Amino acid sequence: MDTIFKGTARRLDDLDLPRLGARIGVGEDEIHAFLDVETSGHGFDAQGRPIILFEPHVFFRNLSGAARAQAVAAGLAYSRWGEKPYPRDSYPRLKAACAIDETAALRSASWGLGQVLGENFKAAGFLTVQAMVEAMMEDEALQLEAAVNFIAANRLDDKLRNHDWAGFAKGYNGASYRKNAYDTRLADAFRKWSRIKDTPWPPVGPAQRPQPAPLPVPTPKAPHLNGPAPSGPKPELGESGVWSGLWAAIMAPVVAAILSLFRKAPSLFRKAKP
Repeated sequence: MDTIFKGTARRLDDLDLPRLGARIGVGEDEIHAFLDVETSGHGFDAQGRPIILFEPHVFFRNLSGAARAQAVAAGLAYSRWGEKPYPRDSYPRLKAACAIDETAALRSASWGLGQVLGENFKAAGFLTVQAMVEAMMEDEALQLEAAVNFIAANRLDDKLRNHDWAGFAKGYNGASYRKNAYDTRLADAFRKWSRIKDTPWPPVGPAQRPQPAPLPVPTPKAPHLNGPAPSGPKPELGESGVWSGLWAAIMAPVVAAILSLFRKAPSLFRKAKP
């Protein structure tokens, strides 16, 4: 991996906070509060590198044998947290640690907006710590997504939803969270952001012009075989149809008279015997 640790360094978009917060059922006020406490809302330093904190005690536990002895001798690793003060810039330590064991070094730093520890790359949604660091170099939205994944994987989302600041602080920052007032700072930041108008989510787009409904397609009817004849207007008659109708009207009474006579005097229509 390139130890310059510089990528595209894209900043958050206004919609990234409510979009990613919605994945764990919280609004942007909770996400803003969380980011304020972790990194003051900045994912990259002045040189465009991800904000990091290299942890020598974590590097110690990720090493063994000769590599651990080398790191301890170089002042890059020690067994207990807080043995020595942290320098203002963690990158010189991180680069020196990578020269001893790159994977162990990357696992021993906290990365980006959410300060996700490299050891937690799987919970953050990555296959390797190197893949996680590459994402951290590219985009603050990916940094926040990693933190949201970690929160969900460790079931801290309900504490954030319920504003259980102490419970969230303990789960995310460790049992010593009271030393830096993590919980009270979260509560204060949330109150601040609650007074600021949120970005609408889901986003409200321009009104869509209604589209005309498609015209119905007539369904052909089956031939009329049984039952009543179809209703509806009758077709107009042509010239031949008029004469047929007139002839039927003239012949109808003639036929009726013959039938009546036949019924009254059938003998008139019998054939004479030879």
